[in-house]
Amino acid sequence: MSLKSIKTTARVWTVTALLLVISSGVVGQSVAPAALPSRVVTVDFESALVKTRLPYRVVLPTDYERPESKNLTYPVLYLLHGLTGHYTDWTTRTKLAEYAASYRIIIVTPEGNDGWYTDSALSPNDKYESYILQELIPDVERRFRAKSERQARGIAGLSMGGYGALKFAVKYPEKFVFAGSFSGALDIVSQTKETLRGSEAILRTVDQTFGPPGSPTRQANDLFKLYRELPAEKIPSLPFLYFDSGTEDFVLPSNRAFQNLLLERKIPHESRLLPGGHNWNYWNQQVAELLRVAAGKLN
Repeated sequence: MSLKSIKTTARVWTVTALLLVISSGVVGQSVAPAALPSRVVTVDFESALVKTRLPYRVVLPTDYERPESKNLTYPVLYLLHGLTGHYTDWTTRTKLAEYAASYRIIIVTPEGNDGWYTDSALSPNDKYESYILQELIPDVERRFRAKSERQARGIAGLSMGGYGALKFAVKYPEKFVFAGSFSGALDIVSQTKETLRGSEAILRTVDQTFGPPGSPTRQANDLFKLYRELPAEKIPSLPFLYFDSGTEDFVLPSNRAFQNLLLERKIPHESRLLPGGHNWNYWNQQVAELLRVAAGKLN
């Protein structure tokens, strides 16, 4: 079947950003450009599940603290960091607070350490998947005027965080209306000492989190397996999926393979391939675009 036919019959959106930019209907979500970036606050959170301090940052809308806005509630976008990164990365290494000033969205950047946003196979306390769902989201919704409905909640991330976001989308579609990935390490559970030769530090995090090849934890968190085996009747319940990759990025093959899988399964999504590598120049550029796309989906 041709790509044109697939798009027509299945309403699958695949966009090459070099050729086309799609408007996402942000008008209802945007505010007038602010002279200053959005306010960033840090929450010092102690996790009972992970049994350690897991602070997170919150980027507040520019009108959040205005007297006339005291009764307003806001959609939330959870933005996950990558491997070896931390919760401060998005606000210190990109212009996130500046970009966010154009939207009425609360943005939360959690601490995930190197836990692949997964409950570890080998370390009982490394419950980074359960932490996001059972502790972080409820805490954000208690502390801030955050909407708690599915249609007001999105999740996205870079590299390790991109994998995490797309995994949350398929495992917990009732929680999120939007999921996005930059440079996602989407095939991470299939990596072994042979494929990661020379990258022992990454291999240690993979083995610690997912266990040995073929383990139940690897099976349960295999992104390709989860989307390939998703029953057809559940496809309409998925969040809207957005992902992109730099054309010079080592994760490009896995992102192309994931794109092909979504086309094969007729899963609605938007994907982009753009010049760039696995670096902050690329992510700083693309987080501005992701906010625009996400704002059109969050209500």
